[in-house]
Amino acid sequence: VASQEAKATRIGVDVLKRGGNAVDAAVAVGFALAVTYPTAGNIGGGGFMNIRLADGRTAVIDYRETAPAGASRDMYLGPDGKLTSKSTVGHLASGVPGSVAGMAEALAKYGTMPLAKVMAPAIRLASEGFVVDTTMSRGGACSRLIAQFEGKTLFCPGGESLKPGTLFKQPDLARTLREIAAKGPPGFYTGWVADSLVAEETRGGGIITLSDLKGYKPLWRTPITSTYRGYTLFSMPPASSGGITMTETLNILEQFDLRKMGYASADYLHTVIEAEKLAYADRDSYFADPTFVKVPAEGLLSKAYAKERAALIDPKKASTTFIAGDPLKYE
Repeated sequence: VASQEAKATRIGVDVLKRGGNAVDAAVAVGFALAVTYPTAGNIGGGGFMNIRLADGRTAVIDYRETAPAGASRDMYLGPDGKLTSKSTVGHLASGVPGSVAGMAEALAKYGTMPLAKVMAPAIRLASEGFVVDTTMSRGGACSRLIAQFEGKTLFCPGGESLKPGTLFKQPDLARTLREIAAKGPPGFYTGWVADSLVAEETRGGGIITLSDLKGYKPLWRTPITSTYRGYTLFSMPPASSGGITMTETLNILEQFDLRKMGYASADYLHTVIEAEKLAYADRDSYFADPTFVKVPAEGLLSKAYAKERAALIDPKKASTTFIAGDPLKYE
């Protein structure tokens, strides 16, 4: 078990020691991070899960946030037609959250423990509290951004970050987690939790509605299957950008003798970084939600396309002008 926060990691290990499987542990860690690592792990966001079972079967679930039904093309533009900060800060920046639905569905299909059991440690941490460490104190939970919103009451008492050694309790979060543990996703996407969320959205100029919440559905997708120097890889397909970006990067790196360069040598790092630049140039041009846009995945994952892209790397000079290639001819 590995995560960004030690208490959450230990919870996952404990689930395994009690006979749970990897999915049980992953969901337990996910909910624990909603308590102990609030700058990133939370139930208001979304994610992906890439699962490989002991018998060789693989599955991937997409539970990223979705746009509210009321979203529109130019909603983040100001009167002057220029992009505002509303896409990253504030109520309009929020998508319809998918974490609760996705983790619950993955647990129901591939886990072995009931939701209430894997959530119990997170509920305890939120209710009884935990001691703030230096990482959390310095981690940005009390930032100029959250200071604009009601979260400042909890995370910025007196206008300052939580001090190391403070016993930090989150009773409202505990109450929400108990509702989810008792009722499953309906405890989050309907009822008083949903009513509260929508009321706050309305107060702040957001557009998420009760209908958006009730209609949220995670999606099971087909994993990307690829190879790297004889190893088989399974990774996340779009709407995630990670799987294709990683695979294209590795396909490019297959064109080079990295062992000869020596791990972490200047030549090695230069080659890896240049490969990543090429893959990211394609990422920025071709990746989107496949529900709305045709992503040329076959071309981007093609070994022949990677060979073409690799030829652009100058072994002696870093590029500053990589542009997207043409994977469409490899579709």
